[in-house]
Amino acid sequence: MSEKKRVTRRTFLGAAAGAIAAPMVVPSSVLGLRGAPPSERVLVGVIGAGGMARANAGGFLRQKDTSVVAMCDVDSKQLDDAVGEIKKRKDDAEIKKLKDFRELIALPDLDVIVVATPDHWHAICAIHAVRAKKHVYCEKPVTHTFAEGQALVAAVKEAGVRFQVGSQQRSDWEFRRGVDIVWNGLIGKVKNVEVGLPTGNGHKGDKNPKDPPANLDYDFWCGPSEKLAYHPDRCHWNWRWHLSYGGGQLMDWIGHHNDISHWGLGRDGSGPSEVKAVGFEYPADRTVWNAATKYEVLCTYDDGVVSSISNKHPMGCKWIGENGWVHVDRGSIKASNPEWVKREFDPGPKKAYASDDHRANLLECIRTGKPTICPPETGHRSITPGHLGLLSEKLGGRAIRWDPKAEKVIGDDEAEKLLKKVSFREPWSLSRIS
Repeated sequence: MSEKKRVTRRTFLGAAAGAIAAPMVVPSSVLGLRGAPPSERVLVGVIGAGGMARANAGGFLRQKDTSVVAMCDVDSKQLDDAVGEIKKRKDDAEIKKLKDFRELIALPDLDVIVVATPDHWHAICAIHAVRAKKHVYCEKPVTHTFAEGQALVAAVKEAGVRFQVGSQQRSDWEFRRGVDIVWNGLIGKVKNVEVGLPTGNGHKGDKNPKDPPANLDYDFWCGPSEKLAYHPDRCHWNWRWHLSYGGGQLMDWIGHHNDISHWGLGRDGSGPSEVKAVGFEYPADRTVWNAATKYEVLCTYDDGVVSSISNKHPMGCKWIGENGWVHVDRGSIKASNPEWVKREFDPGPKKAYASDDHRANLLECIRTGKPTICPPETGHRSITPGHLGLLSEKLGGRAIRWDPKAEKVIGDDEAEKLLKKVSFREPWSLSRIS
């Protein structure tokens, strides 16, 4: 790449990262739109090589003038398999394979980094990526703990880069229409919200620890979290069901359907005033998985709205108002008035942020400087009721009074201390890249 081309592309992308309010008018030759040479393409690196990493790589490959050029994973077999899949989709792809995410972040020509790791790695990878002035697409839940979420929001604000949380339902028509219906008052004042998430499962089969396979650096995989004895059913994908690495079905899905609930309630930058965990049930044997299988998190907002986040509701988000209701799920929208959900129907003048492709929205925002449809604070606020619910459960189900503006527990020093605690295994840290 010539220095002239490098400066053109990097100067543009760097400028876009810092442009918060005003869109920039940039020639298409700089934007790399439609048929740009390789030197003008947006270059993407992916941290992780599992299912969501592959889905995101494919999503970015479908974008015009965007190339996936690097991927890393601590499991060499998983990495080889993932890169092989990408090459099947695009046989001329040249993808650098790395083990260490720090080496990927350090690649000078990368513009966008995808964080598609287990939850316990999200914050460290994303924070160090934005500090390196990379734009980031990070899977949900955006962080594993509440304190990590606060640190990430601050880091992105300081870096001035574009950041997209992978709560991709915001880029689906059905969810946007549901929000429009609520915002325009068609169901009247909202009284209740039912947020339906999946029921968890107990582990079946051999519970004895195993030796890690030679292709997996298991110590690195555990990273900042405690190093439990290796079990194949607590690694790849199923890590979600142990609280050291994920948050069970509650935290795995809250960044989807509660994100939509908050969108409709106008709470993207806010949250509930009280949270209480009720009805948590666990597997009889928690040797391998220890996350709740059944659960309910009750949230009360300062305007009187009561939300129930639970596996007992149908999947999706249902807003219930004085004059009707609307329920949205993936590929489905139903309402008390069937006319509201017809595409030709106009719910009213209030319109939700429109995006039809979550990854394309990130690229557009890099180019224009406008906020993404799901920036880090939105993702953080959407999952905060889950963090508070787990805290309530840990404290015996006592109600957590919450100041959403200050993001502080009210009148409970023990709960506040536990919520803000950051406990990483050495040598990992949010403040330095080890």
